[in-house]
Amino acid sequence: MDLRTIVKTDPSPYKISYNSRVMFIGSCFATAIGMKMNAGRMPVMINPSGTVFNPVSVSNTLKIITDRKEFGIEDLYNFNGTYLSFYHYTDFSSDDPDKLLQKINCRIKEAHNFLMSAEFLFITFGTARVYRWKETGVIVSNCHKIPSSYFDSELLAVNEIVTLWQQQLDILHSLSPNLKVVFTISPVRHWKDGAHGNQVSKSALFLAIEELLKYPASGGYFPAYEILMDDLRDYRFYDNDMLHLSDTAIDYIWNLFTESYFDSKTMEIWREAVKITKSYEHRLMADSPSGIKRFAEGLLKQISEVTGKVPQIDLKKEKAYFTDLLSGKL
Repeated sequence: MDLRTIVKTDPSPYKISYNSRVMFIGSCFATAIGMKMNAGRMPVMINPSGTVFNPVSVSNTLKIITDRKEFGIEDLYNFNGTYLSFYHYTDFSSDDPDKLLQKINCRIKEAHNFLMSAEFLFITFGTARVYRWKETGVIVSNCHKIPSSYFDSELLAVNEIVTLWQQQLDILHSLSPNLKVVFTISPVRHWKDGAHGNQVSKSALFLAIEELLKYPASGGYFPAYEILMDDLRDYRFYDNDMLHLSDTAIDYIWNLFTESYFDSKTMEIWREAVKITKSYEHRLMADSPSGIKRFAEGLLKQISEVTGKVPQIDLKKEKAYFTDLLSGKL
């Protein structure tokens, strides 16, 4: 007797390996899955402009990257002494405009070079609700905690999302014909809209993506939202705010994600790499010199074995750390 409804994911015909560059853009769910890949030192770039939630802002982020736009002081806004960009998350703000522009422009160049050689682009939409800066009418990626009176709020229509993203898919396909664009909808609810407003917003996203999946340049869909809502269906899979996902829920969705997109060899390497990176992040408490030596020697051996299997994997900082640990420099 089954006491839950299990959401099954089909194996993707396109597989991610350590030779695949993968970019994630979108809501915090994109960050969560991207960070899982990064933990295994896979070649991944996560939200180069910071977290973005709505389809227009995701598209704007991609346009900035593909156009290699160079930001100038005219692209920043000074709010109470803090310079910020309405096309970026709050991480991209500073009281020094020159440093901020350098950070933004360097990141755009890195993202452009990465995307042009990427095999996968995972897009996660979180909401169809957008906010327009009243002064210019521009849809912002983040309100930067500026009072709501400075913005107008509206809900994107399905046809607006579809039209915008058909154009976006055409541009991406023309620049990188082999790029697979995979859509997801974030299971994180946007509670500012209320229960009903959140459902209406998510519904607009579902209907838009359903149309986009018929488009030749679209690379598929991963059912992250459905896994949480229809499979897990329990508040024990949420964080303390009852909106974001718990680590257990992220791990569960990650396992289904890897079943779809990883082969057994890639998964084996990922597990080995994660053991190394977790050991690197773990700072040793007081231990005997012989214990520390055995620990460092064991990790250096693991690094040698993993890099022997995947020479391109980047474990340089982990190797340097355990080498210093072994030599007594730390």
